[in-house]
Amino acid sequence: MNILSVENIVKAYGERKLFDGTSFYLQEGEKIGVIGINGTGKSTLLKMIAGLEDTDEGSITMAGHVMCSFLPQHPVFEEEETVIEAVLRKCRESSKADETGKNFETEAKTMLTKLGVTDFSMSCGHLSGGQRKRLALVAALLSPADILILDEPTNHLDNEMADWLEEQLKKRAGAVIMVTHDRYFLDSVSNRIIEIDKGKIYSYETNYSGYLKLKAEREESALASERKRQSILRKELEWVKRGARARSTKQKARLERYEELKNTQAPAVDGRVEISSAASRLGKTTVEIRNVSKSYGEKKLICDFSYLFLKDDRVGFIGKNGCGKTTLMKMLTGTVTPDAGEIIIGQTVKIGYYAQEIGETEMPPEQKVIDYIRDVAEFVQTKDGQVSAAKMLERFLFEGKDQYGLLKKLSGGEKRRLNLLKVLMGAPNVLILDEPTNDLDIVTLTVLEDYLDSFPGIVIVVSHDRYFLDRTVRRIFAFEENGHLRQHEGGYTDYRNRLEAEKTTDVDKKERQKSEKPEEKSGGRKNDWKQPSGKLKFTYKEQKDYETIEDDIAVLEEKIDKLEKEIMAAATDFVKLNKLSNEKEETEKLLEEKMDRWMYLEDLKVRIDAQ
Repeated sequence: MNILSVENIVKAYGERKLFDGTSFYLQEGEKIGVIGINGTGKSTLLKMIAGLEDTDEGSITMAGHVMCSFLPQHPVFEEEETVIEAVLRKCRESSKADETGKNFETEAKTMLTKLGVTDFSMSCGHLSGGQRKRLALVAALLSPADILILDEPTNHLDNEMADWLEEQLKKRAGAVIMVTHDRYFLDSVSNRIIEIDKGKIYSYETNYSGYLKLKAEREESALASERKRQSILRKELEWVKRGARARSTKQKARLERYEELKNTQAPAVDGRVEISSAASRLGKTTVEIRNVSKSYGEKKLICDFSYLFLKDDRVGFIGKNGCGKTTLMKMLTGTVTPDAGEIIIGQTVKIGYYAQEIGETEMPPEQKVIDYIRDVAEFVQTKDGQVSAAKMLERFLFEGKDQYGLLKKLSGGEKRRLNLLKVLMGAPNVLILDEPTNDLDIVTLTVLEDYLDSFPGIVIVVSHDRYFLDRTVRRIFAFEENGHLRQHEGGYTDYRNRLEAEKTTDVDKKERQKSEKPEEKSGGRKNDWKQPSGKLKFTYKEQKDYETIEDDIAVLEEKIDKLEKEIMAAATDFVKLNKLSNEKEETEKLLEEKMDRWMYLEDLKVRIDAQ
């Protein structure tokens, strides 16, 4: 049954037209994911469906019995209200029945606890942005509704919370319309994708994986039609150039056909962010964390953590909200001081920090877009040569007049995209990304992922986005109890599979222990302490290599620098140039081998020390 009709809607802000006579319909029980680049109107569409904004033209009609519950991107609460009062009030407002709230209190407390909010008497004025979002999410889920409208529901949720929400939505009987950039979440929950693209809405009866295939087919079909139009147009143009006389009806019709073909617009190409920023060269000493600990009051966030970041490292940090991930990132940038231990930053290290939240001090509302970027650099050196701030803004989809607009007029996603450009304009060689998937659209995320593949430096990621972690990192540190961090090799899926395997092993072990008799447990052996320990240790060669390899690497790096200068000086001597280039290539291969050996030895040393 059709419960929502969006028909021929038009919506514009000034000269910026978000929707241009487009339509779609919602059936009972559908789970719709809304996608599109930042600034195309995703949040605006949700607000119009929820009745919080009006269309300029067209209509949005709901069936008579239908009720909606809305989770905004940035929820607002009364400062003096307690947590539980705020949730129950939101439930009453949504259900339009004052007496309904009392029936929800127990369930509300259960959900809040599941989402990490346990102090129900705390005033909303003391809550973080993430906690406010979780309160609003609970209110939206509890409110009786035939259509649940969610704007970025997975922002500020850790992995366990996102898994819980995923299950809640999958078993929900009512319809769901959501904007989210979590691709695994979209894949699991959605049975229809609608894409907002250049003022139009395209519908795909599938999940996110199916959408990717169908979109590619749609674009290929549009391009094929355009190629056919261009071919016909060339033939018609030749006919017109021959000076055909428009005397007969047939000739007039052909001329009209030519004019129609000529005036038909080609399919518009999606705007696509282009990231092309050269990182600064990273020297021998990178970033080293030595026995760092950090607490706030009695809460221990980080306990005696050590790690040496290797060149080209791709490391992810995961854990529950409030466990200390962002605190650790701030210690790396020097804005927070550890209670114990030290963090050593190499002289050539240039850190680019993409923060989780951006305040007004970082993005002054009255500043112009182009001035915000020019504050970092007027030009940046890329693989394409020197590129101006204005040109880089174009690559990030901020065209001409948009560059002279004020920051306060940008959407949340556009601000995040602009802030990402500012970080990259600094040409960092150590890139710290703290929750980069919050508010960035999927198209920008895929471009960022491709960019990180070839980024010539260290990438450190804090994220709850399982897809992004799988795509970008090769090692994960998981925050565990009492501030301890555990190292796992691979991406997020590898980490989860390993945990599941460990759980299965533990269960099997307990079952065996229950079934064994006391004498069988010892296996009839005595003096088990005499058995070999099997501890890891360096071989003689590994120990010698470990002591000298950093010096060897430094020598090779100096040799490459020297060869590069000689190559520049021998630009016109082709014989010498060829010889030097070959020597440089061999030296770089040797350096790469040494770096691989160094990474192996460092990993082994960490494991030995951890025994």
